[in-house]
Amino acid sequence: METKKGYKAVAKYLMVSPSKVRPVADLVRGKGYVESVAILEAMPQKGANLILKVLKSAGANALNLNKKLDEESLFISEIKVDEGPRLKRVWARSHGKRDILLKRMSHITVVVDENAKVGK
Repeated sequence: METKKGYKAVAKYLMVSPSKVRPVADLVRGKGYVESVAILEAMPQKGANLILKVLKSAGANALNLNKKLDEESLFISEIKVDEGPRLKRVWARSHGKRDILLKRMSHITVVVDENAKVGK
């Protein structure tokens, strides 16, 4: 999907806590597309794999919608990890009591754009 800021991809309702994904997103924010893909492929975290999928989707959107672009000229202009809805589950405790277990979800948005330095 093309926006005024660049080419965007969104993944919603991912079963991972946003607090676990945000540090991974901070590592690749503002970097080049090829460098970001290499960083995310080398990371063991679940969030890295999810961000990688969204990043590749945004890159594919950019390359398919604009035939003049190549992977080297793309960079991450925006990456957001928002909180989705929470699933409430019951966690059994002693003496017939219970606790509420919150299973958190995330929405990941990645926007890639053409690097101005490459074009000049």
